[in-house]
Amino acid sequence: MNIIIPMAGMGKRMRPHTVTTPKPLIPIAGKPMVHRIVEDIVNTTDQKVDEIAFIISRVFGEEAEKNLIAVAEKFGAKGKIFYQDTPLGTAHAILCAQECLNGNVFIAFADTLFKAAFSIDTHKDAIIWTQKVSDPSAFGVVKMNEEGIITEFVEKPTEFVSDLAIIGVYYFKDGENLKQELQYLLDNDIKMKGEFQITDAMENMKQKGVKFYSDQVEEWLDCGNKDATLYTLERVLEIKKGTESMRHSSAIIENSTIIEPCFIGENVHVKNAVVGPYASLEANSIVENAIVSNSIVGDHSTVKNSVIKNSLLGNYVNCQSKPEELSLGDYSFKL
Repeated sequence: MNIIIPMAGMGKRMRPHTVTTPKPLIPIAGKPMVHRIVEDIVNTTDQKVDEIAFIISRVFGEEAEKNLIAVAEKFGAKGKIFYQDTPLGTAHAILCAQECLNGNVFIAFADTLFKAAFSIDTHKDAIIWTQKVSDPSAFGVVKMNEEGIITEFVEKPTEFVSDLAIIGVYYFKDGENLKQELQYLLDNDIKMKGEFQITDAMENMKQKGVKFYSDQVEEWLDCGNKDATLYTLERVLEIKKGTESMRHSSAIIENSTIIEPCFIGENVHVKNAVVGPYASLEANSIVENAIVSNSIVGDHSTVKNSVIKNSLLGNYVNCQSKPEELSLGDYSFKL
């Protein structure tokens, strides 16, 4: 099985953090967002993952590319980097990794974390993961028949047709077939609102007899902006509680209270402080004479004499601030 992760977007809603760090590499409890996406996918299948394709912008830089290759290698797969130089839609993004579109293929867009207890049925032609939503008009949705087979894809319906929103996670039994349909869209300039969309390719496949099924996830977590990312942190800490280590053995805790759940990374130093709940202290960070809750404190960052909550601090931040909500990019200084 190959995994394809389109992630070329610039994450403008996450600025200033994405000025220096691509959004999928922002940490969620000690692991980059994209690492957790791959981890969730790998846990759904007993098949060996051969290749993981990351579709990125060239501006991400060499360090980001090395980090992505390292993520793939942690799961025993070969990482491959592809570039989407122009944002021309979901179908175009996936086709940028066309050499990986063969055999069984799993596709997940990089701002989607999910909680699911399913396993992939690789005998099915195709599976689209969905979640029930209260306002379907903001999403692409699917309609199904009594047999659980998708009969219609509807993009942002103005009238109610279904409340099963497509979350951006897909499985295809035949990657070559998908590649041909994506290429057909580009060759014939078939666009929706100026972009090439995977839903158009799937509609063509459905018309030719490919059976699409829908599986629902238990929880769909978005990382589109600061507040959504902090909520995702909260849910990940709850979901992973008891299943993975959330405190590194090298962390030093002096005269402090840790209110679980929290993540405390490698070489973190906490002194005369209260941390948590729902705080993530990344590697080499320092929290002293401070209270930190519902926040991410980045690598090599320092929080002193401060009370922060609902805050996202990047790497190498020095924060000595009055109580407030903060969103500080890398190398910031706040008094």
